[in-house]
Amino acid sequence: MNVAIFIHYLLTINLLTFVAYGHDKWKAQNPDPKAAPRKMRSRKKRKKGRGKKVKNARRRTPEATLLLFAALGGSAGALLAMHLFRHKTRHKKFTIGVPVMLAAQVALTVFVLF
Repeated sequence: MNVAIFIHYLLTINLLTFVAYGHDKWKAQNPDPKAAPRKMRSRKKRKKGRGKKVKNARRRTPEATLLLFAALGGSAGALLAMHLFRHKTRHKKFTIGVPVMLAAQVALTVFVLF
């Protein structure tokens, strides 16, 4: 494996992950004024037409996608974005999972390169 290609991949995936976390935080804070209200999902079944409406909701990036970007090598970008944007810092799967992924990726990189 060419080390330059590997470093380029890591820089690209970390930048992409950082942008994805930042974009998700931006969507969470800035509602879309043109969007129609959507019904909130609820675990309880409700009678038809009685769903609670969320005003001007935006489609957010799924948590699984954010974690996938981190698992594909973008854990450093994810951790930086989490702390810089204060995003996903209350979810245990992010506060524990992303640092564990970063440690595993660093250990794997050191093992492969040396």
